[in-house]
Amino acid sequence: QVQLVESGGGLVQTGGSLRLSCAASERTFSSYAMGWFRQVPGKEREFVAAAGAVWTGGGTRYGDSMKGRFTISRDNAKNMVYLQMNSLKPEDTAVYYCAVGRGLLNQGIDYWGQGTQVTVSS
Repeated sequence: QVQLVESGGGLVQTGGSLRLSCAASERTFSSYAMGWFRQVPGKEREFVAAAGAVWTGGGTRYGDSMKGRFTISRDNAKNMVYLQMNSLKPEDTAVYYCAVGRGLLNQGIDYWGQGTQVTVSS
């Protein structure tokens, strides 16, 4: 069972930056795609970014509203995935969830983290 623990959320002003981190509990991490979703109360969970598994050649994918502002990266040696978020907007406020799955997280999610709150003040 893969366990995912997110960190790095918090309160930031509009235009600011945050870096989220997700630690995976097992080395099988490198065999999965890793990434992030976010959710606002009352709305569906929204795709943010994904980084592909090593054996698939890697690759990244972003949600449309994140392109050019967010950057995903992973460190397979440390079982970590990161999300650098720049030029944050109030509409980025959400709970951000780390996810492990297949493809570029577009072929199924196998594990979820507990989430970390990001709040962007106007």
